[in-house]
Amino acid sequence: MKLLTCNIQGAEQVCVLSADERTVYPVQELGFSDASMNDLIRSFTPEKRKVLEETARQGHPCGVPLSDTQPCAPIPHPVGNVICLGENYMRHAEESYRFQKVDYHGEQPYAVYFDKKVLRAVGDGEPIDGHLDFVTKLDYECELAVILGKDALHVSPEDVHEYLFGYSVANDVSARDVQYRHKQNFLGKSLDSFFAMGPVIVTADQFPCPPALPIRCYVNGELRQDSITNQVFFDIRHIVSELSRCMTLPAATIIITGTPAGVGMGMEPPCFLKEGDVITCEIDGIGRITNTIRSGSAG
Repeated sequence: MKLLTCNIQGAEQVCVLSADERTVYPVQELGFSDASMNDLIRSFTPEKRKVLEETARQGHPCGVPLSDTQPCAPIPHPVGNVICLGENYMRHAEESYRFQKVDYHGEQPYAVYFDKKVLRAVGDGEPIDGHLDFVTKLDYECELAVILGKDALHVSPEDVHEYLFGYSVANDVSARDVQYRHKQNFLGKSLDSFFAMGPVIVTADQFPCPPALPIRCYVNGELRQDSITNQVFFDIRHIVSELSRCMTLPAATIIITGTPAGVGMGMEPPCFLKEGDVITCEIDGIGRITNTIRSGSAG
């Protein structure tokens, strides 16, 4: 099942997507009170799942053509900061260390966690403000986004699948000059509009845990990143279990699981984004998001 948030006649609506992906059905028109995706996730029940799945298959009079809506990020306003994994794909770790002129020996004994402040996530087709008056080394990172379905605390790796709501596609936009100048990730990752997500959330029951899905990124039509989402040091079972060992992860928390090799800083010479560049991130089975770099377009 695919869920999304879209603008219908000036109002953001949480919707379920039809099986043929041509029609959306606002959940409030189906008798549910959920005003946001966060509300839907927190109130999700087997009974609600059944209604939404039947609507996606069989339709409902409240349906609106997808082409008559404007897409938003599935979760426009994340619960807390987005949790991120650094250097979780080996070849990306190699290019990252090379860019920093640091020797890399292929080892990653512990996961690298950091967070990303997101006031509002950018949806498919929306511009990304590159803050090009401040940023000189703007980069992209295509990633698998994982959304939790219920509060997670002291979860064993074997039970993580019971806590997953679904998956989406994310672009962890990064200012490399800011990131490395400050010797930490938070500021260089958290500028307004530096997180794009969508086009939908695919419920976790559609894939094995962890999913092994082809993941790709294109810049101006040129393939830059090309990998599989299970080619990581630490998979989602490890990530959720380790984090929940010492902190509660609320329902609707977004975790992005790292990016493959092929980012701009990894090219020789490095090739960073500029005004007008078009970035497409896609994961098979979930979908694709396309965003254009603009300066001064946030907010």
